Amino acid sequence: MIAEATNGLEAVGKAIELQPDLVLLDIGLPGVNGIEVAHHIIRVSPRSKILFLTEMDSRAVIQRAVRIGAHGYVLKSDAVRHLLPAVETVMAGQQFIGPEFDADIETGASTPRSKLV
Repeated sequence: MIAEATNGLEAVGKAIELQPDLVLLDIGLPGVNGIEVAHHIIRVSPRSKILFLTEMDSRAVIQRAVRIGAHGYVLKSDAVRHLLPAVETVMAGQQFIGPEFDADIETGASTPRSKLV
């Protein structure tokens, strides 16, 4: 099943209701930002994997997303090349950080991180 939410609070509600395998989020959501939404979704739907698809390319934001439990991070400008590999990697239980970010992003992840070029 595929569902869509128009804002962060609605996304959290849908996560509670649907318990999705994968949640694709933007950082810049109306109302509550995507990092906070991801934090709430992880609490209410702990088996859901969070993949950010955003234009926010700040290393600090990426590190914060990973620290709260996000499984992947892809820039919208790279979606054509990297979104499908990111989804496949995340659904396989690994972490995907877009290749435009070098290895100095501290993930603290216990699973391998995919880095495609």
